Amino acid sequence: MLDLARLRALHAVSVHGSVAAAASALGYTPSAVSQQITKLERETRTTLLERRGRGVALTDEARHLAATAEELLAIVERAETSLEERRGQPTGRLVVGAFATSARGLLPGVLAELATLHPTLDVRLREIDPHLSVDLVARGALDLAVAHDWDIAPLPAPEGVEQAVIGEDPCDLLVHASHPLAARSSIRREDLSGERWICQPPGTVCHDWLVRTLRAAGCEPDLAHQAEENHTQLALVAAGLGVALLPRLGRGPLPEGVRAVALDPVPMRRLYALWRTGAARRPAVTAAVDALRRHWPSVAAPAAPAAPTGPAALAAPTALAAPAVVPEPVPQAP
Repeated sequence: MLDLARLRALHAVSVHGSVAAAASALGYTPSAVSQQITKLERETRTTLLERRGRGVALTDEARHLAATAEELLAIVERAETSLEERRGQPTGRLVVGAFATSARGLLPGVLAELATLHPTLDVRLREIDPHLSVDLVARGALDLAVAHDWDIAPLPAPEGVEQAVIGEDPCDLLVHASHPLAARSSIRREDLSGERWICQPPGTVCHDWLVRTLRAAGCEPDLAHQAEENHTQLALVAAGLGVALLPRLGRGPLPEGVRAVALDPVPMRRLYALWRTGAARRPAVTAAVDALRRHWPSVAAPAAPAAPTGPAALAAPTALAAPAVVPEPVPQAP
């Protein structure tokens, strides 16, 4: 009989693309994952991984076995969900993926609360870009994801993934105190022509949103400096090297010499919690989403309307929630 832990290791390599990434996602060492794969090769008498340059690739047999492993893991998840639901208490392991600023500005308080209220629940955080986390939820590599989208770029999600809105995160234009715009109470996007921009690298949600928004306003952005970390962008603004557009969540206090100017209309990104349809009744998912919503008003600026608390919060018809008894699946991207 095939060992489920070894199948889980193979599935993780298939989802994450490498032994190292699979180990990080599972909380193991790369050596431990490699040993699991080696044992599975002996069990199946099949070569599962092939060397490709400095990495590895799954063989055809491994891809077939990984697909079977995904089905088995889904069955195990349903069994675990049923048992947890019968107990009525959040328990077991809950792997949460979150993008960087939510991992810094929102998740610490949420994780601390869950650890206090539900000591038998083992929550594990993974910092992951929203472009990747949604698919990882769909494939069973994450139990829950905190992701975001922008007003002009709705969040796509595959069939079988459900969502709840956590809140809206406004953005400000950040400029050096000596910049001509620093004294303005607000500006329009059309006024930003000719600015040197500090932004995230191409391929990220924030970068794509900035470029599309400015082009829609008739401004071709001059992307002078690119940095992944918001704190690095703030340091570059403080040095007078350009302007930046940053959300408030996880931004922290502005450095001396940096001013925030409101854009009209105010750019917004919306935060979501996403999970698989099969886990919708799991108390751990309900408790985590409830905690995310409960903590949102304390980290949002300005504060978002308070969402209801308790197990019914997943379905409460508020300004931040979808009005359904059980959240409806996220529609597929066109």
